[in-house]
Amino acid sequence: MQAIIQFNLPALLDSLVSLVTAFVLGSVIGFERQYRQRTAGLRTNTLVAVGAAIFVDMAYRLDGSGGAVRVVAYVVSGVGFLGAGTIMKEGLNVRGLNTAATLWGSAAVGACAGADLIAEAVLAAAFVIASNTLLRPVVNRINRLPIDDARSEVTYQLCMIVADDRQKQMLVELEALLEQADYPLGDLEIEPFGDDDVEITATLQSTSVDSRELERISTLLVARPYVKQVFWNASTTE
Repeated sequence: MQAIIQFNLPALLDSLVSLVTAFVLGSVIGFERQYRQRTAGLRTNTLVAVGAAIFVDMAYRLDGSGGAVRVVAYVVSGVGFLGAGTIMKEGLNVRGLNTAATLWGSAAVGACAGADLIAEAVLAAAFVIASNTLLRPVVNRINRLPIDDARSEVTYQLCMIVADDRQKQMLVELEALLEQADYPLGDLEIEPFGDDDVEITATLQSTSVDSRELERISTLLVARPYVKQVFWNASTTE
């Protein structure tokens, strides 16, 4: 009975406009993500935008602009947790940051639509889509540039496959070589590799590391008879 009393056709139409706007704009953002086979694609971005619009619209109708503002704050933090689930760390590389940021943008678009800021929602969606499309060639061009050891903050990993019974000797020699090169050791991981070997991974964090010096250290280490393999890689850090 209460539902019939509170039925308001103009308010319902207003909510419909907000939800349709969030649905369309969220779908446009999600389509680009789906086309590129990202973790959060068409349906996820659409649902995030529509969900944000529903909550903000409901809060606005129940408690005015003050209630909408409070709900928007919860939407921001809630979508942050949702986006964190799309972020994965693989060694030194982190994947999913752009997907998480896009979900955040979809939520912002939905919140604008729910607050009846239709023009602002369209504008926000345009900038989210532009960030994922127009900036892609720029990012690809930058990524193709060689890493400048002197100017970039780079994290290096030096990996060695060593006979298990010579593990301690290898660690002593590795530490000595790094001290000579004045490269502080950030982290050290040792894991079994096969039946008789171990994999030693040394992480170096320093803007002063010279890749040529690291290559020299690798050459010295692999010359040991008990060392099966030595390789290193570099990645920029945030």
